[in-house]
Amino acid sequence: LACIIASRSDIDDVIPLLTAYQIEWKKLHRLLQRLPDSISLPDAAGDPAVRAALAAALRMSAGDMDRLYTIWGADFVPNLERIAAASHRFRVRLLSGSFSEYHRATHAWWAHIVQACPDLLERPIYFISGNTHSLVNLLSGFALQHRDKLVRFLEGSDDKDLLQEWADIHTQMVPSSQENFFYYVLKKYLQTPQGYSFRQVRREHEVDCGVLRIDSKHFFDVDVQVIDLAKLRPEWIDPRLYEGRANFLSHSDALILNIDYPLGLAAYNILSKISEHAGKILGVYIMGKAAALNGVIGDVLIPNVVHDEHSRNTVIFPNAIAAADVAPHLIYGTVLDNQKAVTVRGTFLQNTEYMDVFYREGYTDIEMEAGPYLSAVYEMFRPKRYPEDEIVNLYGLPFDLGIAHYASDTPLGKGKNLGASTLSYFGMDPTYATTIAILRRILHLERQRVSKG
Repeated sequence: LACIIASRSDIDDVIPLLTAYQIEWKKLHRLLQRLPDSISLPDAAGDPAVRAALAAALRMSAGDMDRLYTIWGADFVPNLERIAAASHRFRVRLLSGSFSEYHRATHAWWAHIVQACPDLLERPIYFISGNTHSLVNLLSGFALQHRDKLVRFLEGSDDKDLLQEWADIHTQMVPSSQENFFYYVLKKYLQTPQGYSFRQVRREHEVDCGVLRIDSKHFFDVDVQVIDLAKLRPEWIDPRLYEGRANFLSHSDALILNIDYPLGLAAYNILSKISEHAGKILGVYIMGKAAALNGVIGDVLIPNVVHDEHSRNTVIFPNAIAAADVAPHLIYGTVLDNQKAVTVRGTFLQNTEYMDVFYREGYTDIEMEAGPYLSAVYEMFRPKRYPEDEIVNLYGLPFDLGIAHYASDTPLGKGKNLGASTLSYFGMDPTYATTIAILRRILHLERQRVSKG
């Protein structure tokens, strides 16, 4: 097994995972050595009763055993035999992980981006850390222009749930967003053989409206999109983004730099590099997944306090995104503002006891990027490196700052899992509501900036 490490955060994730994997392997190995003669491993593949007995012998729940059986499939018995045959002792070797190597990798990533879009060095920028689908879908209008084609694809598919949802939307039987629905269907269509060639059509459409995709070919698995606001076609963009005329965009010289959110400390490295070399930063906006300790899956969390486990700083900041910005576009969830977030080193070690401490201290939003991003933001307007183990006040920033998270997990309770509902596309609801809020904020600021000349 070989891993490309983007920052120390990757090591904080990989080592606990490997440690747990080795512990579980050794436990199963010892228990398999004492397996009763009445339980035959080859029979476990085809006999649920034998699997249930095997689960009891291995001190597992029947549900966990069935999950292993589903995941391993035809390898179920061979894998168990392999575990029974020998114990394992993993060794980890770090080939290159110095501080300078991380900076070198970040520099190479940025050089590749600038080579594809030199304008980033001179023109003002709105920076967004999010995903590579919602922003472009909203600004390009590609899916909405091809509704008929997507409906025909849907009618020819065998997805009964999706067909029923479209019928309910069409007859206004459900409150689901028609735009979000087509964004989801476009994604499904592009994944099919007949939709593969349609990707080139989409690429040409995006170029026509100022969207440049830059794939990350080396170093970081962080793709980039650059949107030239002056080239956007106001008549194409999602109608939820702007009321009235958006002709002011043609007079804008600003770019949106959107990246597929990195994990952990890679966020600090990337934003630091961008702020060092890019043109004037007009805004920094961060959106991504988080674990919610006081909400349900599909809620949106808006923090104004972040405790960073990397720097041990507690950061207070003015969040440009408010509940009123998100709520009108969120259909199936709730917006929770004035939250306290904690940026953890890794997700694997966040057990119930650990998270209960956070909850009793008032922290309800657990994620991995906000702290490193805020350390970079500190260095963007202060003449020194970010401090450690301090209360940091970011009020008075010379640029806009917005952070919003959508709940993808509720570790302290069962919550309500939108993914377990009829359609998985309901999970797009908080993503698009958050993206719309950020883009509306950018368009509002840009209109003010353009009007001032």
